[in-house]
Amino acid sequence: MTAFWCDVPRDVLRVSGVDALTYLQSQISQDIRQLGDGGTTYTFVLQPTGKVEALARVHRVTADELLLDTEAGFGEALKARLNRFKIRVKVDIESMDWRMIAVRGTDVAPAGSLPAWGRPDAHDLLGEAPPAPDGVRRGTPAELEAARIEAGWPAMGSEITDATIPAETGVVPLAVNFTKGCYPGQELVERMDSRGSNAPRFVRRLRGEGSVASGDLVRYGGKDVGALTSVADSDEGWLALASIARAVQPGDSVSVAAEAGSIDAAVEELVIR
Repeated sequence: MTAFWCDVPRDVLRVSGVDALTYLQSQISQDIRQLGDGGTTYTFVLQPTGKVEALARVHRVTADELLLDTEAGFGEALKARLNRFKIRVKVDIESMDWRMIAVRGTDVAPAGSLPAWGRPDAHDLLGEAPPAPDGVRRGTPAELEAARIEAGWPAMGSEITDATIPAETGVVPLAVNFTKGCYPGQELVERMDSRGSNAPRFVRRLRGEGSVASGDLVRYGGKDVGALTSVADSDEGWLALASIARAVQPGDSVSVAAEAGSIDAAVEELVIR
């Protein structure tokens, strides 16, 4: 993949006030006390039941000012969730009219960029009008989607829904700290980790030839085991992310019930750290 940049819609929240750090610390799955000013990490914001409200990135500007960014269209729900538990704390949460430039395919991080997707070649620029990096070509949303699927990074509204638990996403190593204090939804996360419980399904990457679409069912052993959640073209055919039952393991062969008929696909393991 040659380096490219792409303009991407993104929802950004600014959390500020003298209690900003301590309040946000109590609401998310990461330990942001360990972040220095300028530090960035991914985190889950969960429902009290442990289901995912949002997968977000948190950037510590100072102890009194932090930024949260998430998929476009999910910022207002995240804002409402954070405001719901805001009692007797001096914290303001506001939506920012910002834009994002995603830069992919280069290990050289543009000045002022944030790390993305847990990969050394993925960087994001956030701001009112962030500049495109010099010497990098402009790409397309289709290229960015293909890069996301190749990276195995789950997206809100596709791989992550309001029924998803963190263990199903594949990004727990990046988004959860198991030694911090309590936060809403922690009990389920901790229980699955301490007992070594397997999630009922996982995000896997699939490859095949032919033509498939998001929503196509995946079959294994004569049974429906899940569905494709994101699809992109590749040099060899197509690649996709799918939320499928834990019985399906990397290296297995499955079939996809496409419009044109049954299509064979290979299941690949995703490792995000």
